[in-house]
Amino acid sequence: MTAQDTARAPDTAAVRTYLLGLQDRIVETMERLDGKRFFVDDWQRPADGPLRGDGRTRVLDDGDFFERGGVNFSHVIGDKLPASASASRPELAGRGFEALGVSLVLHPRNPYCPTVHFNVRILIATAPGELPAFWFGGGMDLTPYYAFEEDCKHFHQTCKDALDPFDPTWYPRFKTWCDEYFYLKHRQEPRGIGGIFFDDFSGGGFDTGFAVMQSVGDAFLDAYIPIVERRRGMPYGERERDFQAHRRGRYVEFNLVWDRGTHFGLQSGGRTESILMSMPPVVKWHYDWKPEPGTPEAKLYTDFLVRREWV
Repeated sequence: MTAQDTARAPDTAAVRTYLLGLQDRIVETMERLDGKRFFVDDWQRPADGPLRGDGRTRVLDDGDFFERGGVNFSHVIGDKLPASASASRPELAGRGFEALGVSLVLHPRNPYCPTVHFNVRILIATAPGELPAFWFGGGMDLTPYYAFEEDCKHFHQTCKDALDPFDPTWYPRFKTWCDEYFYLKHRQEPRGIGGIFFDDFSGGGFDTGFAVMQSVGDAFLDAYIPIVERRRGMPYGERERDFQAHRRGRYVEFNLVWDRGTHFGLQSGGRTESILMSMPPVVKWHYDWKPEPGTPEAKLYTDFLVRREWV
């Protein structure tokens, strides 16, 4: 790492090009998997408003495989960093900002296929006459309803393989970060089986941080597609669908109560439809419901919704 790399300003054009290409690759793969096309919503913010920029929201509703799927790209520039972004760096409060990212959530119809969340992003805080402060964030996590050991191990191994070339200590660090972040404190239970999560991360400079973003981004399809290909043909009935809808309720609770990305989007004046596209279309809340001991539903809680070392 050179001093020049550490001080180099972020190359937003390179990041934008990569992220748009990543969005295209993911959507094309999911369309082949589902058989239906994503709806494309290109949007542009007014050039003279407090929040400027553009993006592309791509959503699939009521697909043959995906009950709901969204893969979003956004590039926004604002006059004031939202409170959710400056919480860990209070010295940057009040600065302008620029944020670029791709974020997705995919909700398969088949309860044996897990929901998956993924995002990669860069946030840049700016002030006149000062070098920009920037950091990368992102990761991926898996939320199964009926979980399988080999799927969980594969998902985590792919995450580890994406990070090990940079630093072998990063996977355990980012895995722990994910376990702690995607945790419903009010329920005292994990959202799923985790993965990796990182935020406020520079990698020591733009070039390294950007390389990590690309490695994580490029690993997503390898982490997820083999799992759904194994499970998509498994038969299911109303019992499995009901449990899936119950567990999706936990997903909604986390996104609305705890997720920093949701808070950042809403606090910064982002597009509500794009921000909330992550919500599953069918959800249920059963009062004080608990699975019967010894059932496949109970196994999710006892064997998978616990902190484990998968690789």
